[in-house]
Amino acid sequence: MEFIVFSEELKRKAKQIDIFLEEKQIEKFYQYMNLLLEWNEKMNLTAITDPKEIILKHFIDSLTMANKIKEGETLIDVGTGAGFPGIPLAIVKQEVKITLLDSLNKRVHFLQEVIQVLQLNNIRAVHARVEEFAKNKKEREQYDIATSRAVAPLNVLAEYLLPLVKIGGKCVCMKGSNIEEIKQAEKAVTLLGGEIKQIEEITLPESDMKRHIILLEKIKQTPSKYPRKPGTPSKEPI
Repeated sequence: MEFIVFSEELKRKAKQIDIFLEEKQIEKFYQYMNLLLEWNEKMNLTAITDPKEIILKHFIDSLTMANKIKEGETLIDVGTGAGFPGIPLAIVKQEVKITLLDSLNKRVHFLQEVIQVLQLNNIRAVHARVEEFAKNKKEREQYDIATSRAVAPLNVLAEYLLPLVKIGGKCVCMKGSNIEEIKQAEKAVTLLGGEIKQIEEITLPESDMKRHIILLEKIKQTPSKYPRKPGTPSKEPI
């Protein structure tokens, strides 16, 4: 896709979710898309390879949570994969310090390349399992926001995210159209020190694709036994 066509498409759709992009930011998104497509030929990063779909389903989808973040906050994106939503957020929120966490080293190499090429000074990529990372005293309960996009059911996700967030911080859980899992996650969210604050439904611009953003607020400390050892949260959800 030519840059001019890309620019118009991205700018128009971003505006519909109240995100106004500068030329330099659009250039970074264009570089990011090209790196994603180039690396995707060598390793499996995304099944979405059509530029229009990348704009909508990766970039715009990631940015639907951008207006929930204040400049100066710290954010961790757990199970970031090819960098969603963390890298799009880093491009538009330059004063937010962002950590990308992924358990696959090959993906972390890709993320580090993107960070370097796009000259993103507000972001780092870390190779670790979240269950171990959240036990590290330097990381535990240190973040204003923890987020994740389509990684696990909400009861499992709460065990990944809530231990990383400060009291008074929040988890922004990005989900698809089906959110029946909310009811069965209430026990886990409460046990881990959180409460379900808001459920927002979004329709992606110029499409009929529905998404949900589930907002959890951290109201008390997470018991030290959580998260449990790697693999346990998904095998034996709370």
